Amino acid sequence: MWRNLSVAVCLSALCLWGHLEAVPVAVDKTRVSPPSENLEPPRSVDTGLHYDRYLREVIDFLEKDAHFKEKLHNSDIQDIKQGKLAKELDFVSHHVRTKLDELKRQEVNRLRTLIKAKQDIARGKGMTVDHQALLKQFEHLNHMNPHTFEVEDLDRLIKSASHDLENFDKEQHEEFKRYEMMKEHERRERLKTLDEEARQKEEAHYEEMKKKHADHPKINHPGSQDQLKEVWEEADGLDPDDFEPKTFFNLHDTNGDGYFDEQELEALFTKELEKLYDPKREEDDMVEMEEERLRMREHVMNEVDTNKDRLVSLEEFMIATKRKEFVEPDTWETLEQNPVYTEEEMREFEERLAQEDKDLKQKTDDLQKQREELERQQQQLNSQKLELQQAVEYMGRLKAQKTELPAVDKGNSVPVAPINEAVELLPGNTQPLHQVYNQDVPKHS
Repeated sequence: MWRNLSVAVCLSALCLWGHLEAVPVAVDKTRVSPPSENLEPPRSVDTGLHYDRYLREVIDFLEKDAHFKEKLHNSDIQDIKQGKLAKELDFVSHHVRTKLDELKRQEVNRLRTLIKAKQDIARGKGMTVDHQALLKQFEHLNHMNPHTFEVEDLDRLIKSASHDLENFDKEQHEEFKRYEMMKEHERRERLKTLDEEARQKEEAHYEEMKKKHADHPKINHPGSQDQLKEVWEEADGLDPDDFEPKTFFNLHDTNGDGYFDEQELEALFTKELEKLYDPKREEDDMVEMEEERLRMREHVMNEVDTNKDRLVSLEEFMIATKRKEFVEPDTWETLEQNPVYTEEEMREFEERLAQEDKDLKQKTDDLQKQREELERQQQQLNSQKLELQQAVEYMGRLKAQKTELPAVDKGNSVPVAPINEAVELLPGNTQPLHQVYNQDVPKHS
């Protein structure tokens, strides 16, 4: 199996694909042994990539080919990233290649449907379609050949997943910063709508909530001996005096692959996060809890993952436990002690929001003017249509009157009065119709 599951499956390392959700294991205090093998199929965690399903299905089928699986396990990370493994695709079985072709066709159709929907939505809102951004969604495959899965497709998939997963955490941090600034912006805007007394009361409540959130037990430094001992004691039910790093690693390597992936690491921080956050408390924000979890995991990875494959091997873990920082770590500073944005960034954010609101209002005004102009033109067209209908009806009546005139006998005059009595005015014409047509009527003395 692939030996990496970082955010879910890190193709940059192309390691173990399937894994069980990392949950601390309860162990009998009197007997410590590695957990028995779980016979249930491993659960794959969503990578967060828009092509996650395609990625996982490609990997699953490639692993069914004995030749490719052997080459995979004999390849190092750099060989995989440089595309050397992708060339082995030429040697996989016909059945696997056929299935990969089918998967690619399904993915191309999915992307085409998705992009068409995005274009329709953008045009419906009067927005300009960013074609370059849409094309980026095809970067993980060769869309010029939508029918067959080739070496280039596997190479692109590996490189795209490597790049996207490496930038995933950064994007998560940026998204969290926007979330926090928007939350503060909405709070400030609400204060502007209150009178002085209500505003002071709201501010006092806000400060009280901040104080209550900051009043929590000591947070152990993530990855430190104290932090792991707490898991050992409270989650595993073992005596802290009997703490042994290798046994701890085996207990929490829940899929037994010899590595801590990112989910297994994050599961170790649950006890620390419970000190900080409770979904039942008004002062605690669960979005902030997930950001804190991400910060803890990143910190441990940066300290322990020496080969930067987004995994912590047993060897790396054991080396880290022998460092001074493991026994005597620095104090861990939580989110409230490390604001994610500055006041200057907040000011710029609010200016952007104000400009966006202004642009939106201008666009709304322009659309309203266009609507009014279209309504005016529609009214004009309706008026013209009505005049045309009246003219057609008049000409029809005139034709009918001519048809009903009595035949002219020799020596007899043509009766004119009935025509004059039936005559009507043309729309917009004040001249009686008999003045126009009397010239055609024979005159008699």
